Amino acid sequence: MEHTDLYINGTWHKTAERFDVINPATEQVIASVASADIADADAALDAAEAAMKDWAAQTPRHRSEVLRRAWELMTARLDHFAHLITLENGKAGADARGEAAYAAEFFRWFAEEAVRADGLITHAPASGARIMVQHKPAGLAVLITPWNYPAAMGTRKIAPALAAGCGVIIKPASETPLTMLALMPLLEEAGVPPGLVNVLPSRKTGALVDHMLHDPRVRVVSFTGSTGVGRKLLKSAADQVLKPAMELGGNAPVIVFEDADMETAIEGTMLAKMRNLGEACTAANRIYVHDSIAAAFTKRLSARMSALKVGDGTDPSVDVGPLVNADTRDKVAAFVADAVAKGARIECGGTVPDGPGYFYPPTVLSNVSEDADCVHDEIFGPVAAIQTFTDQAEVIARANATEYGLVAYVFSGDFKRALQVCERLDYGMVGLNRGLVSDPAAPFGGTKQSGLGREGGHEGMLEFMETQYIAASW
Repeated sequence: MEHTDLYINGTWHKTAERFDVINPATEQVIASVASADIADADAALDAAEAAMKDWAAQTPRHRSEVLRRAWELMTARLDHFAHLITLENGKAGADARGEAAYAAEFFRWFAEEAVRADGLITHAPASGARIMVQHKPAGLAVLITPWNYPAAMGTRKIAPALAAGCGVIIKPASETPLTMLALMPLLEEAGVPPGLVNVLPSRKTGALVDHMLHDPRVRVVSFTGSTGVGRKLLKSAADQVLKPAMELGGNAPVIVFEDADMETAIEGTMLAKMRNLGEACTAANRIYVHDSIAAAFTKRLSARMSALKVGDGTDPSVDVGPLVNADTRDKVAAFVADAVAKGARIECGGTVPDGPGYFYPPTVLSNVSEDADCVHDEIFGPVAAIQTFTDQAEVIARANATEYGLVAYVFSGDFKRALQVCERLDYGMVGLNRGLVSDPAAPFGGTKQSGLGREGGHEGMLEFMETQYIAASW
């Protein structure tokens, strides 16, 4: 039996108001989940404040050992978490298990980082004083997670916050709250004290989050989601001058040069496009292929996409599951219709299947025009939109011509040129001859309107810490 109530101060709380969670493969209700209100938020803040005092005073080694134990426990239960992810998000079983393993790794990485939060003692150049620099827990953190990675986007925030010594309140996406609720007994078993981590599913997201961000005890807000929502949260955060960590939207370009290894480019593009069915801010959105190899590339990519089996992710033979809801599916279909109306050709897919579930087939579009909506907005679905180029400077300019700057992908057999192109791309991350950039040990984040701050790597824990400088004489 999965938990469906609020998790506050180490106990489960029922509410009068509840909301349904839908399996996107069947359109059937799989759970009725408690919906938090303002009073619940206040109770969670009280609990986190009390628990954080003792937690922040613990040694880094103690916090590290708790996080290490969380990694061990989650690694032993990957199948359970993968099943939950598939039920509420829809992704295929192998993809869901990959997410669960990735999510667990954040506990291991930040268990190691917890004991590496070093400071500095040095001589002031002129005054003769000592400059002492140390990092301290920033305070209570509100963590707002999306539906596309219900496990990994939670642990990517929880683990560094706990490593830093902070208490947290998590607001999971209403489409996928079950995975995060299932994580709480595991954290208890790992040794996380009651009250330090609280989970508040809610249908009243706007009012609930705004209330918490205006509580003076909250010092950090960490959000993964759309740029539009991120802008609103930044405005609320500004009222209290909170530390914001924002991982927002993307419009990822893939650049395939004529000297790229074709198989490497196809494999990398498939991974960048179809991981999580394209429902990821890192998903390939604009695929620029050199004109001299575009026909061969399009043919091979279409063959690979057509071979993918679509269906309920609980079927182990399925490669890709449904999109998360009807709105997302309809938006993807609208992108395809718009592109075709503006001259694009459908090479494979492109038709919404009959029957239940929010399915959309893997689709390849060629001859996509620059004014197509899918070139300027996130597709967030299994549509590969191919354009061609002939000039290096031109394709770099086209790739950079967006308000987003999260991730780009470059495929080339000329390593010198590839690095030069990477350095000219205005993106926080670049995949060079590979379609996957995410790694717990690497700083994940973008430029421009793709966000502020970094998650993962050494930088991820610093988002939950304040730097204190002491001028000392002795």
